[in-house]
Amino acid sequence: MTTRANGGALITGEQAEAIRRALKSSLYPGASDDSIEMVLSYCQAAGLDPMTKPVHIVPMKVSTGRKNADGWDIKEDRDVVMPGIGLYRINAARTGQYAGCSEPEFGPIRTMEMDREVWVDGANGRRQKTLKPFQLQYPEWCRVTVRKLLGSQVVEFSVKEYWLENYASKSDGTPNAMWEKRAFGQLAKCAEAQALRKAFPEAVGSQPTAEEMEGKDIIEGETIRAERRPPTAGAIARQAPAEPEDTEERRKLYASLQAFAKAGLDEYQGAWGRLSKEQRAMIGTSGHEALKAIAMNAGAEGVAGGGIAAEEVPL
Repeated sequence: MTTRANGGALITGEQAEAIRRALKSSLYPGASDDSIEMVLSYCQAAGLDPMTKPVHIVPMKVSTGRKNADGWDIKEDRDVVMPGIGLYRINAARTGQYAGCSEPEFGPIRTMEMDREVWVDGANGRRQKTLKPFQLQYPEWCRVTVRKLLGSQVVEFSVKEYWLENYASKSDGTPNAMWEKRAFGQLAKCAEAQALRKAFPEAVGSQPTAEEMEGKDIIEGETIRAERRPPTAGAIARQAPAEPEDTEERRKLYASLQAFAKAGLDEYQGAWGRLSKEQRAMIGTSGHEALKAIAMNAGAEGVAGGGIAAEEVPL
């Protein structure tokens, strides 16, 4: 039996099987036969050479639309084939209009301080979960510019992506292994992917890259940040974090942060980065998310007089 390769040449069944074995043993070790078939089908439809690994197999949790007895969404583990940043570059280059991109430009370095859930040996010899201080330095944002040839002109398409809006987290809110190890590199890939989508919308499409989706879930066509947990027989039900106490000190701190949020996302993230661990706990997750929403809605309006980024958050 013969089939057609991506270039149109006929290949034998023996050659096709050799390609499958190479993909499974070298390029996608540990992948199931079904996932390898998905890769081959994707590459055949897009006219890609599977041996260059233009796509990635990403294990994800996909919402089934059903709920369990406790009211939580039921999700199932599924392998999803997604383009890598390399495929975005290939498709942009195929247009003949791609003129390269800039080196990533990073914003100020911020420090994340949180408590991370870890498993330790308890006094009774059994494993137990405890909290340990976690600290990570990360760039506040990354800017990448993609250049495109339009006639005789080179047009630039710039994108600025924020680390806090992109990083993939575990259930405790701390970054997953990849984002902890490559705090700069992962954000740079996300920014470049967004810039390529902006410059070449028809060539690269709107499907997110594997780098952007690593560690996130698919829910009704959208994505949320989540930990990819292995299925367990006795999964622990998630509990909503307790709301912080509404004290006079918290109200004053919240009002101060709200002023920064109304000045835009840059101003607010700068103020949040200067808070102590205790102050962040005082605001709480729900307060932080509400302030981020205010900051994102503020857009580029800014504050008259040049902004308030240099002001200090009251202690």
